[in-house]
Amino acid sequence: MDIQEITQQVEKESVVMRQIMAEVQKIIVGQSGLLDRMLIGLLCDGHLLLEGLPGLAKTTAVKTLAMAIKTSFQRIQFTPDLLPADILGTQIYRPDNGTFEIKKGPIFNNIILADEINRAPAKVQSALLEAMQERQVTIGGQTFILENPFLVLATQNPIEQEGTYPLPEAQIDRFMLKIKVDYPSSEEEKEIMNRVYAEAVETISGVVEVTDINSARATMRSIHMEEKITDYIVQLSGATRNPENFGLDIGSMISFGASPRASIWLGIAARAHAFLNGRGYVTPQDVKSMAPDVLRHRIILSYEAEAEGKTTDDLIEVLLERIEVP
Repeated sequence: MDIQEITQQVEKESVVMRQIMAEVQKIIVGQSGLLDRMLIGLLCDGHLLLEGLPGLAKTTAVKTLAMAIKTSFQRIQFTPDLLPADILGTQIYRPDNGTFEIKKGPIFNNIILADEINRAPAKVQSALLEAMQERQVTIGGQTFILENPFLVLATQNPIEQEGTYPLPEAQIDRFMLKIKVDYPSSEEEKEIMNRVYAEAVETISGVVEVTDINSARATMRSIHMEEKITDYIVQLSGATRNPENFGLDIGSMISFGASPRASIWLGIAARAHAFLNGRGYVTPQDVKSMAPDVLRHRIILSYEAEAEGKTTDDLIEVLLERIEVP
């Protein structure tokens, strides 16, 4: 297909995403950036990590998204005493016939809300690794393939350090995007208050089938991306690993740069961003829009950067300003 035909197909398929957005906005006021990123995660079949202060509707947004799709949903509240079997499932012995029976855990659903994921110890966090990466779970020597779609949307609060465990780098890298959830504007906060005081109850309907989402994904992946855009993505990732090769003086701020998985996800996310904007081709602005969410959790800061109060977002801003745009 040429770009014009792809654009026509995008306009046709993007109706599905607009339907989901309309349903979610019945409950969620504002947070347009968060909702866009959640739709991009759904389109790209990638897991999302939502970080924000308590009370910013992270959990509500994920639950509402799941309700708008005709699929199964499960919320798992992560706590310090959670065990891997509580997530994956376990074997139960049946004394009447002397056999073991598999009892599947909550992971066997399409959309998983891992609430406050950094409250669980490393053993539980690692239990998610196989499920998130391989889309399968092994219980008692038996391997079970997880249904499509399978999305983990995890939330974490950045300020509550007591009783939390930092996520291992290997697990953080499994998340396609790390989304920072910010405070609403004054007008949005006023609207939230009015809705709560009025006790307005909105009903969310499952408006989209899984087959519709799969069709939209196929169209999204056919969106045209010039080789110059691909080179730009590779340069952005490469600059986090060897900034001196690009004339950047931030090498002392970075302990480890982004892996090739970052380049893969940034290319897919840029296509999804173009899809949501009704285009059949990727622009450099699509890449720039998605770069912070794809890269911020894949750059490991040095002690020097932390001492100077630098964040990964500060370094990504330097990359986007200094790396030449095609």
